[in-house]
Amino acid sequence: MRELLDELLILAKAASKRAYAPYSGYHVGSAVMTAERKVYTGCNVENASYSLTICAERNAVFKAISEGYQDIIAIAIYVDSDRLFPPCGACRQVLAEFNPKMEIVYANQNEAIYNTLDILLPGAFSL
Repeated sequence: MRELLDELLILAKAASKRAYAPYSGYHVGSAVMTAERKVYTGCNVENASYSLTICAERNAVFKAISEGYQDIIAIAIYVDSDRLFPPCGACRQVLAEFNPKMEIVYANQNEAIYNTLDILLPGAFSL
């Protein structure tokens, strides 16, 4: 799985170049993989009304869902920064909706952290 995550990370890094981040300055890219090995990328898109901003992770997940793929097995997140950011709480909850045990890597210019979502979001809300 680590090789797949590394491949996704390359795509996430490329997606970060398309981010619209005039407010935070953080260009974030994401790539999700479905059980069918389909890959969808996303980037953060900020808005002057901050609550209307969409994170890269949710952008990629929503693209996969809108194309009919709900079984997400992995996600890679890249921020073009020397700071390392795990996914925010809202993104963690959205990811948990589709696979609370998905494989995850988040990275910056210097390092990468490999984990599973259930470690990052123990006790996720579910019905």
